[in-house]
Amino acid sequence: MEDTIADIRGKKILITGAAQGIGEATARLCAQRGATVLLVDVKADKGEAVAASIRESGGDVTFYAVDIRGDEAVQALFAQVDATHGYLDVIICAAGVLLGAFLQPEEFPVDVFDFVMEVNVRGTFLCTKYATPLIAKSKRGVMILIASGAGVLGGSSSIAYGTSKGAVNGMSMVLAGHLASRNIRVNAVCPGGIATEMKLENVRDAANKQGRSYEEMLANSNLGEPIGVAKLLAYLASDDGDYVRRTLFTR
Repeated sequence: MEDTIADIRGKKILITGAAQGIGEATARLCAQRGATVLLVDVKADKGEAVAASIRESGGDVTFYAVDIRGDEAVQALFAQVDATHGYLDVIICAAGVLLGAFLQPEEFPVDVFDFVMEVNVRGTFLCTKYATPLIAKSKRGVMILIASGAGVLGGSSSIAYGTSKGAVNGMSMVLAGHLASRNIRVNAVCPGGIATEMKLENVRDAANKQGRSYEEMLANSNLGEPIGVAKLLAYLASDDGDYVRRTLFTR
């Protein structure tokens, strides 16, 4: 996919989970291509550092430190975005966590399951809930939810993670029907093996579980780079992505 295809100049794009991984790569790419980028992450120091780096490169960026699990916090975030920007063109929900890898059901702590669901599912819902009125003001609004092959096409090392991503994929399909009449397109994107901080930690957990070398497992993992997914997300955020529907899968 050629970089020149996705013209997102001037679009107002809010990205959650933007302090690292796919969210960070997407934020940098969108800013580079001329979008106004609003970064959201609970990791304040990392988020501010990413925003500062984008700003130094000439990008139009604002960072908001928000825990997306909180109803009032997310509502306040979008009220602030409304007051400052008036509308949004795109929201990319990339915030997510993977905990409890390789645990059997009877071993899985309930509080860990709840936390993963709160971030990955509740957090995504709250962001789409409060973003909807702002995106409806755009001529061609877009919501992109980051799901996974886990819980959609197959299993996961974590019962909670796979369950949550199956729910996010389902949420995208339901939202698409609800929001079509408001000219909002909804896509889910399911990245495969991508070298994010979360995935690298998962490979390390697998190595420890199997008593194998982390370096050996990593070398054999054939992980893709976050920028590859970021390019797809930038395309979906553009008007050129208007004919794309439902769920997309990456390497």
